[in-house]
Amino acid sequence: MDTRKELDGRATGLMLMLCVLWALQQVAIKANAQDIAPLLQLALRSGIAAVLVGLLMLFRRERLTVKGGIWRPGLLVGLLFALEYLFVGEGLRYTTASHMGIFLYTAPIFAALGLHWKLPSERLRPIQWGGILLAFGGIVVTFAGRGDSATDMPLMWLGDLLGIAGGMAWAATTLAVRFSSLSRAPATVTLQYQLLGAFVILLVAALATGETTLQLNVRSVSILAFQSVVVSFVTFLIWFALLKVYLASRLGVLSFLTPLFGIGFGVWLMNDPLDFNFVVGSLMVLGGILLVSGSEWLLQARRRMAA
Repeated sequence: MDTRKELDGRATGLMLMLCVLWALQQVAIKANAQDIAPLLQLALRSGIAAVLVGLLMLFRRERLTVKGGIWRPGLLVGLLFALEYLFVGEGLRYTTASHMGIFLYTAPIFAALGLHWKLPSERLRPIQWGGILLAFGGIVVTFAGRGDSATDMPLMWLGDLLGIAGGMAWAATTLAVRFSSLSRAPATVTLQYQLLGAFVILLVAALATGETTLQLNVRSVSILAFQSVVVSFVTFLIWFALLKVYLASRLGVLSFLTPLFGIGFGVWLMNDPLDFNFVVGSLMVLGGILLVSGSEWLLQARRRMAA
């Protein structure tokens, strides 16, 4: 029996805070790109967060055990997590933070498709299939027309595609954890494999591609510290703590606000342009994500209204 609770005021407030902080990460990477190259930023933040998680594991007397072959899926999720942020880092060279915020968060769509294919108990409902069609229709709409922003960023389409690839890698990470022994491991162990994999692979990628710009000043160090300590360490610990107490489906519905905040911050802080196709397509994608991730909540709300 699932003993997890419905959302209360505390959980809702924490989730809203997490959504705001997660939405700021694309803006932070883009804003810091001139001082620290995006790939190097992502490698450094993963390495710093890995040290913090390692210290927490020492405090809790946890370790990266090899018992039960857990290191194999650990290496896999590390690789997939690194790929996600490799696509994000490269994508932000060509597209805006608001675009990346939308396309990266297509991950629940791809995760739902993977679960449907793998688990009979996770078969998609008609409402979820409708959400998937709506989301992919929204992607088509955003690519179908480009306004003045495409003139300023002629390879924006490439950055957007890399954002979608990042969403696919994120979904693959979720599935790898779900279907492996990592699903029974402490959250810190899973997170540590992800962070270590990202640090090593992204650092190598940054060196290989020459993305090694590193100009340390108060601003660049502050933004890097925000990404490392707040986003990659604190927010994930809060997220995992919430998952232990509250229903994941309810938390998932609220997390869909992250791309909405991402668009807002991109326009407000980075002056990201908004064209008609992107606005319409984004609303379709967000609606599709809500139908897929929040289908259970929507159906329960409908039943309560009908009762």
